[in-house]
Amino acid sequence: MATFFMFGKYSLEGMKGISAGRSTKAIALVKKHGGELKAGYALLGDVDLVLIVEMPDTGQAMKTSAALAKLLGASFSTAQAVSMDEFDMLMG
Repeated sequence: MATFFMFGKYSLEGMKGISAGRSTKAIALVKKHGGELKAGYALLGDVDLVLIVEMPDTGQAMKTSAALAKLLGASFSTAQAVSMDEFDMLMG
């Protein structure tokens, strides 16, 4: 499984539907695409939320990002992450 950081920015319409129920649906959607939500945070500033997810591959991460955008009314910027240990090994 690969780790991805998903940075979201709500649209004005998306802000209207914020609820605990919608968050539960988002978690289920990540699972539906074969992933696991490791952590999620609401932020202040240019980014409204960040989700840290583990997904089977980049394709599933892309599908999940698009599906979450539709569900939440948010645009996402998604980036794959590697641990510092893995980074050090790769950079040798």
